[in-house]
Parts: sequence; C-alpha cells; structure tokens
Amino acid sequence: MDPGLTRCGFGCVDIDPRRRARLVEVGVVRTPPSQSPELRLLAIAEALDDWIARLGPTSVSVERVFAQDNLRSVIGVAQVMGVVMVAGARAGLEVAQHTPSEAKAAVTGSGTADKPQVQMMVQRILGLDALPKPADAADALAQAICHGWRGGGTGVDGGTEMVSAGGSVRASARTPAQKQWAQAQAAARRYGAVDPRRARR
Repeated sequence: MDPGLTRCGFGCVDIDPRRRARLVEVGVVRTPPSQSPELRLLAIAEALDDWIARLGPTSVSVERVFAQDNLRSVIGVAQVMGVVMVAGARAGLEVAQHTPSEAKAAVTGSGTADKPQVQMMVQRILGLDALPKPADAADALAQAICHGWRGGGTGVDGGTEMVSAGGSVRASARTPAQKQWAQAQAAARRYGAVDPRRARR
C-alpha cells in the first residue's frame, strides 16, 4: 500500500515460487480534504477491510513513512499507516513495512528511480497492457512486489518471511493462529467460500 489521506494506493499481486508476479487488483481510494480527518481515515479503513475480505491476502505491506519538509503530510501518512497496520493485524495477517527506496530498488534496481521509471517497470513485471495510473497505484504495486520478492512467495504454506523496515529478512513472525487464518483466507479465495465477516454485513 501507498499510504496517503488524499490518495491511498492499493495493490494486490500474486507471486509464485519462481518470483513471477501477477496482478490481482489495483486501485486508489480518494478522500476529500474538506472532510474531517477521522471520516477520511474511516473511508480508507473500510476500503481496506473490503479488500482483505474479498482478496484474502496472506500479508500486508505498507510504505514506511519517511522524513519530509511537510510535517502535515507526514502526520497524515503516519495516520493511514496506523489504519493499515491495525486492519492487517485484525485480520491475522503479517504486516511489513518497506521504505520508498526499497520498493524502487526492488522493481527498478535503483532506490532513486523516479515515478515514471517505477510505473514502467511495474508494467513490465506484471505484463500489463498500459502503465498503472495514477502514480499512487504504481507505488502500491511496487510495494507489494517488493515484499513478495524480498519475503519469498506469498503462497498458502505460511512460509512468508517478514522484512524489517531496514530491509533485513527475518523468520516469519506469524503465530499459529495467524497461519491458520491466512490459510483459511487463501482457501476461501481459491474455492469461492464466503468470508464470514462479509456474510454478517
């Protein structure tokens, strides 16, 4: 995910053991600056809950906040990061963070690549007919690809490794309950079972 209050990029990819990536879904949630912050965060949280329920990911990766001159922007990004982390934890998923430089380096080979380069490489990696737009969508996909590649395949075997914000790979931090939940989510996605949370709505 590429967190932001005005535009929050969502990207979901499947990555197989051979590191081949396939697009599942991508989109951007927009919230109006005129709306109060708590309602904007709620809109993003509800969209994320819907994505998790529909797509059944095995992990969630969010862009790590980094220092900017615009303190107000940093606070908004940090708030959205918190929403993402809570949503992932509530669903029993692993939650990882990668810096923008890590995601850029993963897809382009350079941590200083510009947005058009990231868009072009994401298009090539996923075999898309067109560049992913807007840039927030491409950044979210780069984040997903980065985590999938650095942490190994995101399959149903519970073997995904966590990647720290510093980029070091460590053993999976999943609890047994988290592994069981992730496997159930993946099975529901494969066989079309209804997510119990969706059935209650």
